Amino acid sequence: MGNYHLAIDIGASSGRCILGWLEGDRMVLEEVHRFANRQVRRNGHDCWDLELLWQGILAGLKACKERGKIPATIGIDTWAVDFVLLDPEGRLLGDAVAYRDSRTEGMDAVVERLIPAAELYAHTGIQKQSFNTIYQLAALQAEHPDQLARAGSLLMIPDYFNYLLTGVKKQEYTNATSTGLVNARDCCWDGELLDRLGLPRALFGPLSMPGTVVGPLAPAIAAQAGFASQVVLPATHDTGSAFLAVPARDDRAVYLSNGTWSLLGVENPAPITTEASRACNFTNEGGAWRRYRYLKNIMGLWMIQSVRRELNGEGYVAGKAAAPWQLDVEAGQRQWSFPDLIAAAEEAADFPSVVDVNDSAFLAPDSMIAAVQDACTASGQPRPGTVGQLMQCLYRSLSACYKEAVRSLEELTGTRYTSINIVGGGCQDGYLNRMTARATGLPVYAGPVEGTAIGNLAVQLIGAGELADLADARRCIRRSFDIHEILPGQAV
Repeated sequence: MGNYHLAIDIGASSGRCILGWLEGDRMVLEEVHRFANRQVRRNGHDCWDLELLWQGILAGLKACKERGKIPATIGIDTWAVDFVLLDPEGRLLGDAVAYRDSRTEGMDAVVERLIPAAELYAHTGIQKQSFNTIYQLAALQAEHPDQLARAGSLLMIPDYFNYLLTGVKKQEYTNATSTGLVNARDCCWDGELLDRLGLPRALFGPLSMPGTVVGPLAPAIAAQAGFASQVVLPATHDTGSAFLAVPARDDRAVYLSNGTWSLLGVENPAPITTEASRACNFTNEGGAWRRYRYLKNIMGLWMIQSVRRELNGEGYVAGKAAAPWQLDVEAGQRQWSFPDLIAAAEEAADFPSVVDVNDSAFLAPDSMIAAVQDACTASGQPRPGTVGQLMQCLYRSLSACYKEAVRSLEELTGTRYTSINIVGGGCQDGYLNRMTARATGLPVYAGPVEGTAIGNLAVQLIGAGELADLADARRCIRRSFDIHEILPGQAV
């Protein structure tokens, strides 16, 4: 048996600490700890509760010790675009404002007065999204220029937790590319953009590639955990890790990392920064080993998750009340599980309405249910009046968006794709998988479920010399985990 390695995978709603190791030619996983993630309202903004996450990370380390399974290496991945500023002594400046906060409204126009959108895309190849770090920094310049002036360093969220673990500050490449401030071809911060935006160059240091050793656990952390271990960089952007876990059968496979966001795309050896690519809003995110994730960022299962929370009387942000909505009387008289919602959608299979899931109206509405209903009404389509109709609308809309994204991808790359490979928690949604296969006309291969953690572990295992390279890792993944095939003609 090989050494233990620990993947700390933090998503929008929860974090997981998953041990991985090799037994013969197979990878084995064990979840040792799970903890909540949440947004809280602070100083007028929706913010991440960093202390809650930090305590979850420490509890995960202690859980390894309790099981007697000490990881040789530890790697952290999270979502992208969000960051913290530290003063010269390493203390937090301000809050970790979440990307769904409204502070970036109108900031794209501010940035575009300094750098036209086409020019920015030619430099970075990054899809325009209102919450990209470049717009968050513009908002910070407007609201708290003093924080930028006092800052000694800028760290993306996983970089910050690595700093807490080791006392070492490193800026990891894959997450940094999501900022819209990294040059797509040079793979380093774009100094020209920083200067034109008036951002201090001192905050943007050398970028470190996945596989880089951050350092050992700091003595105080090792004492709390009960062991010493090395922290290494996986692809700290969770999508970067998830794409590494796709056990594609050939080089014409579309990858779909399906969770809160749906990230649909392919791996390329070089960025595509043409005007046609920008018009289709495709992004070139940096990957491990300087590969490029050429993909479309789609709203994803956030909409379904939000509907479920709303039906069950929960808000997506603590203290944020949901707006009133009207559905059948049964909706508010039970607790809805995801299987319940799928069953309701199947019963309303003939409901025809479709919405644009990438509309900004769905990014952070007070009521997702009302937002979907209003979008249907505004477009002259039937308004969902039952939970089943609402869910059928969402499933149709997501699969239609996947179909359009695949079509655009084929036009932009000149490649005819042969399959869609889905990883992440969303691959367990058999109904969406069948809808996707039918809509795109392509076979769907669903799995592995823990794609992000597996990709995180793959980088650690390669760095430890236990797997030879990415191709070896993907062969191992294919042997180790169940992959389900869904054909386009399969009944929905």
